[in-house]
Amino acid sequence: MTKQLLNSELGKLRDQARAAPRRRAHQNFHASFDESVQRSLMAMEPDSYVRAHRHAEADRWEFVLVLSGAVVLLVFDSAGVVIERVELTAGGETLGYELAPGEWHTLFALLPGTVVFEFKPGPYHPLTDKEFAAWAPAEGDAQCAEMLAWYRCAQTGERRT
Repeated sequence: MTKQLLNSELGKLRDQARAAPRRRAHQNFHASFDESVQRSLMAMEPDSYVRAHRHAEADRWEFVLVLSGAVVLLVFDSAGVVIERVELTAGGETLGYELAPGEWHTLFALLPGTVVFEFKPGPYHPLTDKEFAAWAPAEGDAQCAEMLAWYRCAQTGERRT
């Protein structure tokens, strides 16, 4: 079965993200979590917090491509020091980024209505897909807004204190 990605569908996903408590919405292109390649869209708003995490299995790379808006992707060492800060912008010079297996990372939207396309190897196992950074507060924690504010200004070589 062929699939198409339509701009009109992106608009619906953006609307869902704006209305969602987490300020993000997902749409999968894979029919099953058992598929060998997982493909999904994620719409996100600038106030959506994504806890820093990694995909620790040796074959679990991840590729992020910005379709609309802009994000900053932060890559950290195991102590939470920023080792890379990359801005991905639709229509800009840098559109995508591939994370190596085991890299601690997060991303956040710079613009309202941002949509990214993620793909990574499957199958997807929700309980083991991600390992969350102990130094980053869990979603819903009172410190999330403070951490997101730090993400916005964090530069290479810095660690949240």
